[in-house]
Amino acid sequence: MSEKKGRRSALFQLRAPLPRSTAFVLGLVAPALVLGAWCVASYGGLAPPDFLPSPSEVVRGTLQLFLQYDLGEAVLVSTRRILLAFFLASAVALPLGVLMGAFEPVNRFFEPVVSPLRYMPISAFIPLLILWFGIYEKQKIAFLFLGVFVYLLPVVVTAIRAVPEELVQTALTLGASRAQAVGTVLLPSALPEIFDSFRVMNAISWTYVILAEAVNPEHGLGYMVELARTHQKASWSFAGLLVIGGIGLLTDFIIRTVSRILFRWREVEA
Repeated sequence: MSEKKGRRSALFQLRAPLPRSTAFVLGLVAPALVLGAWCVASYGGLAPPDFLPSPSEVVRGTLQLFLQYDLGEAVLVSTRRILLAFFLASAVALPLGVLMGAFEPVNRFFEPVVSPLRYMPISAFIPLLILWFGIYEKQKIAFLFLGVFVYLLPVVVTAIRAVPEELVQTALTLGASRAQAVGTVLLPSALPEIFDSFRVMNAISWTYVILAEAVNPEHGLGYMVELARTHQKASWSFAGLLVIGGIGLLTDFIIRTVSRILFRWREVEA
């Protein structure tokens, strides 16, 4: 009895890592419970099909969207828009965030302008973006750019400021210029945390892409969501959600893998 209690106590240690096998099993429990409840509710007739389609109906709807309505092309269109907006936002937020985090005058100059953007609903900018860029591709890219930029910039500033001051002072004492201290100390030290934030930016992008493509939905996953609404197909709606979630998980896995490769030294330290 005491041995079992000891194992339970060890399992719930604060912030303690789990054995890989235990973590794998625990990670399967919640999805299995959700799938089981879904099957019971749909196949057992507890919920009408137009409210909760069965898993087999969702699979059938997903295949139908891929084969008859070019869901694969829609995924590629949305992915291209997200990647372009992400690279543009990074190209602006990274250098600006580094300068704001390293030099207080730069921070004081830009913060009154960029700080309020974090508290504004991004959807409120849609009418303005339509006025400026129209209803086609530029508007969608601009919306996704704005959605990533306003969250990425403060992360970069915070990461730069979190670098220990003694590292900077040591570099300056050894004769490094301020620009060299930024390039050889601040940026390399903050880069792992900045790269980790790309996972959050990726999630934000896939969250906003449907909203961006809701304006003039001709191509992309937003068009598929609109197609499900107009046809009143709940299975198509579920299929779209599963596809977007699956793509999000795949891209998150890619970012985590690249992070482990680039910053292998951090894994060794951990």
